[in-house]
Amino acid sequence: MHETLLDEKWTFRRGYLDSITMLEADPGKEVNLPHDGMIGTPVSEDAPAGPDSGYFTGGNSNYTKYVHFPKEWEGDCVGLKFDGAMMNAAVDVNGSRVGQCHYGYAPFYVDLTDHVTFGEKNRISVNVNTSMQPNSRWYSGSGLYRSVTLLHGPAVHIVPDGIYVYTKEVSDGYAFLEALVEIENRKLTNRIAEVTLELIPETGRDDGEAACDAKNGAPGKKAGIICESGKNENINSVIVKSVIFIGHGEKQTARMTMTVKDPMLWDEEHPNLYRVKASVKDLGVYRTHFVEDKEQITDEAEVLFGIRTITADPVRGLLINKKSVKLKGGCLHHDNGLLGAVTLYGTEERKIRKLKEEGFNAVRTAHNPPSAALIEACDRLGMYVFDEAFDAWFIGKRGGDYNQFFEADWEKDLTAFVKRDRSHPCVIMWSTGNEIPERGGLAKGYNTAKKMAETVRLLDGTRPVSNGICSFWSGLDDALAVGHNQAQNAGEAFKSTLWETGTEPFTNGLDIVGYNYMEDIYERDHEMFPERVILGSENFPKEIGFRWPMVESSPYVIGDFTWTAWDYIGEAGIGKAAYVDPDDSDAPKNPWDLMPQETSPYPWRLANDADFDITGYRLAQGDYRSIVWGSNKTCLYSMHPDTYGKKEIVSMWGFPYVLSNWNYPGYEGAMTELVVFSNADEVEVLINERSLGKKPVGMERPLPYSVRFETPYEAGEVTAISYKKCKETGRDVLFTTGGPAEIRIIPEKKKMCADGHDLIYAGIEITDKNGRPVPDAQILLEARIEGAGTLAGFGSGNPVTEEDYTDNLAKTYRGRAMAVIRSGYEKGVCELTVSAEGFETKRVTFDIGT
Repeated sequence: MHETLLDEKWTFRRGYLDSITMLEADPGKEVNLPHDGMIGTPVSEDAPAGPDSGYFTGGNSNYTKYVHFPKEWEGDCVGLKFDGAMMNAAVDVNGSRVGQCHYGYAPFYVDLTDHVTFGEKNRISVNVNTSMQPNSRWYSGSGLYRSVTLLHGPAVHIVPDGIYVYTKEVSDGYAFLEALVEIENRKLTNRIAEVTLELIPETGRDDGEAACDAKNGAPGKKAGIICESGKNENINSVIVKSVIFIGHGEKQTARMTMTVKDPMLWDEEHPNLYRVKASVKDLGVYRTHFVEDKEQITDEAEVLFGIRTITADPVRGLLINKKSVKLKGGCLHHDNGLLGAVTLYGTEERKIRKLKEEGFNAVRTAHNPPSAALIEACDRLGMYVFDEAFDAWFIGKRGGDYNQFFEADWEKDLTAFVKRDRSHPCVIMWSTGNEIPERGGLAKGYNTAKKMAETVRLLDGTRPVSNGICSFWSGLDDALAVGHNQAQNAGEAFKSTLWETGTEPFTNGLDIVGYNYMEDIYERDHEMFPERVILGSENFPKEIGFRWPMVESSPYVIGDFTWTAWDYIGEAGIGKAAYVDPDDSDAPKNPWDLMPQETSPYPWRLANDADFDITGYRLAQGDYRSIVWGSNKTCLYSMHPDTYGKKEIVSMWGFPYVLSNWNYPGYEGAMTELVVFSNADEVEVLINERSLGKKPVGMERPLPYSVRFETPYEAGEVTAISYKKCKETGRDVLFTTGGPAEIRIIPEKKKMCADGHDLIYAGIEITDKNGRPVPDAQILLEARIEGAGTLAGFGSGNPVTEEDYTDNLAKTYRGRAMAVIRSGYEKGVCELTVSAEGFETKRVTFDIGT
């Protein structure tokens, strides 16, 4: 079916829309989709979800758009495809309910064919309801936060997400593919149809630039293609045709095979893509014989595809295209920081590109179906995806979460999710859930786990199925829970084999077993289950240094996914570091004493547990991980003098409070520590060209690949130099800067497309008079946009804030802020102005074109 993006000019209103009179009483606000109706609302200390939601509160809201359906479409099929709507979405046409979807992350399709009036404008209204707080363990956002697409096609058409292509084998210079195309016949007669499949090499925007015509990439290197007839054609041409019968009111699947000579394979280093175009031509009616129609109507659809193979076993590990791969993974929540839950290709492409630059090769879509935009970005940039379905099954984790609808909706939602993503090469593994309380068999857990895995395999038998399973800090009945440590992921829970025996029936049917925070039992479990393939599906970020060598050396362990790769709203303060006097009886005693519900009071907002902050700035944790993974960089940090001599307590999801800063006025002569991350043999530190000596890089717990130096603080320049075999391999420098003197705007690009979706991220730094960033500057900024763009987000990576990311005020955090400018649908010029009291106002101009 032909797809038309329907994101422009919706009317947004607060409250529940139950009649047309509300439209007349409330003019609403014009918005372009994707749109998050929660991110611009006030935060509140008494928010029902508290730190879970970053102190945001949900509610009812609605979206309305009038859409004209041409008279000539009468007799055809029309519908709306939602990539996701948060949540309890109810779709009305002209005041009549036509569809709904409870799950806020699942894609869904609403058939409008029998409801719209052709030749007229029809009112499309969507109510969403996030009022059942808490509805999630993290910030959910609210509304039509992903795109909406209008689909139109003839009565005999390819169903939405109806193309499925997969690689059966790559051997001897050929790729052997199979394709399934699902066709629907809405006519009153039986039909004969011709289905054609075309494979076209695709080039697009894998260079990181968001091209305006991203949906129409130009063909790249040509592959030799052999049709089933055996004829070799080294051109982009029709590969296969098949004629099928489709009964009236029924669906039928055309199954075809294709052979590609000298295929371009897809993997993380070579994200070679093809575009698969399918067409169905309605040839005529079949009664007792075929009668050809004089006018034969064709419907078309297409999908991105990549040729690659996947296997996993405990001897060879994970093989992509027969090559061994260790997953250097990061978990991602769905929000996009300053934009809230809004999902656009540019946000996802930027995120994936930055993660790849650090060294990641995989992401886990924690803990829900991701956006189609994220999947496309991973396809184009070469990022493996651990594609996850649910965070809750029958037993809820929060009162308003998906557990209320799971029994009725799980199969529908899982099917829609898998069908959307199953042709995409980046998706290498499915996950049916995360830390499911039913893992010990409660509430039909064993049977449900098996049934869900089988459902996935019926839809896609080419990828392994997994599930992120945690220890029994929950999931036991009362008899077993008594005396069992209920602290989340507590290590002493593994003194017995209760977990192994309790979860073994749950893992039946899984190809790969995800272990959340259970590295200490990998070896034991390998002895117990020698055929089991283990994935570190969730891991504490600060432990990568001493966990990664085990992953590399154990073929039955295929990778590690840190929690998390990118900071997010909600689960506020899960990552913290505290520095306390050893004799303070009231101070936290261990990492578990820093958990959010007790230690993240209002206005804590962000998880603060990631390699990148919400603006996309790489943090010390990210630098450390890149060095563990082989970077030769040297990264120098300091500790605030106030922390010297105190006991360091870092939450399990936290990281030591190291700073890229050497500005500590008033602390001259006070002792402090310098921390250097390096994979060299030894490191030398100089302060104002005076050496503090050399020290070997420590490889012991808790922080291998690091070395610390103690020194009295003195302003000036600090240099760290790494040496391997007595030769310098890298250095890093910290400066004492002057005071805040200038505003500097650093846009990541200067041009946007007038498509309503394009973005420019403009970093803002406070510098001294010599142009050096001032890392401790806290300056209140005001941003203004004039012209064709809008200020979509403005703020910083500060995890504790009351700021409204949708207004034009923000205070710098560690000397930085970020403005996000979004294009509209009109061409023109857009100017960003940033000002602050006592500073010269700065301006940057952007072009918005085609």
